[in-house]
This record gives sequence, structure tokens and C-alpha cells, in this order.
Amino acid sequence: MQEKFTFEYAIIRVVPRVEREEFLNVGVIVFCKRPAFLEMKYMLDEKRILAMYPKTDINDIRQHLNAFEQISKGNKEAGPIALLDHAARFRWLTAKRSTVVQTSAVHPGICSDAEKTVEKLLEQLVVS
Repeated sequence: MQEKFTFEYAIIRVVPRVEREEFLNVGVIVFCKRPAFLEMKYMLDEKRILAMYPKTDINDIRQHLNAFEQISKGNKEAGPIALLDHAARFRWLTAKRSTVVQTSAVHPGICSDAEKTVEKLLEQLVVS
């Protein structure tokens, strides 16, 4: 029997016009304390975003998402936040913000394979 681990996740959203509070789910971020795991995956559907607001700056969104990804990986070129431990990076990435890229509330779960959990959540919450 595989060992089970608790994990936390948040949905990553694109909010083209923050004042309207309309959003499109584009990714997920999963944190598991044991084993030390933090991963973010996203899929950017430009057509859907532009349908919400044609003046959306897709390159700006890509830069935000790339920064999220580099911080989650702990890439030192991403700045001082990327040098923090897994838990601190997850908390920073999921902090409330009023920008074009935001996250949902944090949700808990139990898994036996964190990497498969990222893929499953991406499929359920973004792709489908």
C-alpha cells in the first residue's frame, strides 16, 4: 500500500479586467510538505482570454505565469522569493493579489503521488 500525503493546491486564474472580477482558470499549483514538493503547471488558451477581453496583453500574462513557474521551481534567477523553502514560496504565490494573474483560495487534499495529482487537477480544473 502506497503512503498517503496531505497536499494543498490553488487554481491559477487569468483576470483580464480586474475590476470586472471575471476569470479563466489557466493552471494549478500544488504543495506537499512531505515529500518536499511544489509544482505549477498551466495551459494558456489565448482565444478564450481574448474572447473575454480583446485588449488583453497575452505577453504580459505569459511573463506573469513564467515568473510563477520559475519561483515554484526555486530558480535562483527568479529573485529572492525563489530562494525560500517550498512552503514559503507556495504561500507567497497563493497570497491574495489584485493583478491579471491570481490564485483561488487554497484547498487541501490527500494523495499518494504529488506529480500525478498536479496532472489530474490540471485536467479537471483547467482543460475540461
